[in-house]
Amino acid sequence: MGKFTYDINKYEPKQMVALPLGLLILSVIFLAFNTISTGMPVEPGIDFAGGVAVTLFTSDSPEEVREYFAGYPLKSMGESINEGYYLVFDYLDGDSFRELTEHVTAKYPDSMIDQIGETFGKTLQAQALWALLFAFILMAIVVFISFRTFIPSVAVVVSAFSDIVITAAFMDVLGISLSLGTTAALLMLIGYSVDSDILLTTRLLKRQGKMDEKFSGAFRTGFIMTTTTLTAIAAMFIVSALGQVVIIRDISAVLLIGLLIDMMNTWMLNAGLLKWYLQRGGK
Repeated sequence: MGKFTYDINKYEPKQMVALPLGLLILSVIFLAFNTISTGMPVEPGIDFAGGVAVTLFTSDSPEEVREYFAGYPLKSMGESINEGYYLVFDYLDGDSFRELTEHVTAKYPDSMIDQIGETFGKTLQAQALWALLFAFILMAIVVFISFRTFIPSVAVVVSAFSDIVITAAFMDVLGISLSLGTTAALLMLIGYSVDSDILLTTRLLKRQGKMDEKFSGAFRTGFIMTTTTLTAIAAMFIVSALGQVVIIRDISAVLLIGLLIDMMNTWMLNAGLLKWYLQRGGK
């Protein structure tokens, strides 16, 4: 069996960048529409929107639980550990929250109830968005300082930006809300993205040899690195999903989506831009 190689000479740069750029444009439009409609590009979770979280430990069926809380603004319900349920309600004022608490404890005295205020949630929301913005800006500065060449540096930054934007769009489509955990996953995704992009750019610009050989070598190394990480994260996702550990499940789901998107952006978008740059003599 022959080695698995990336045949960079098979496609022109325009063909390579067409799919990732198309997905990026669609994702930007989708997130912009969400922002205009709801005020946020991705649906915020209870961490950012505020609300009430209730963990029940009961053998009641989901239909019985929903019927019991029919008179309250139940936003979502998921399974918890030990035959329990994790319920999320919209934000409630003081009197409504006390009424809900009494209603919960009347039938489920061992339940756990937590409330996040609307103002506090918006404060966390702003801090998380600033963290993403600063991380991205600092990453871009480091990349430009490292390569000191405009086109290759732009290719790395655009690829990382595309990873975040397309992953965020898929999060909204799949119903994964933006929380403190998924924000941390997006921050980790910036690091994963830059790692693979810098590997490719360094191999092409700072090593001697033919372009197709350097692309093939970079692809083999990068593919092994990414698939190894994907395997580990997939295992984490399966274990957390079976164990109903919601926050770990969501983090691993975002990383799985992001790493798959990163493979496309690195070896199609970034590689296509670099190929076009090198074909022009590196000018």
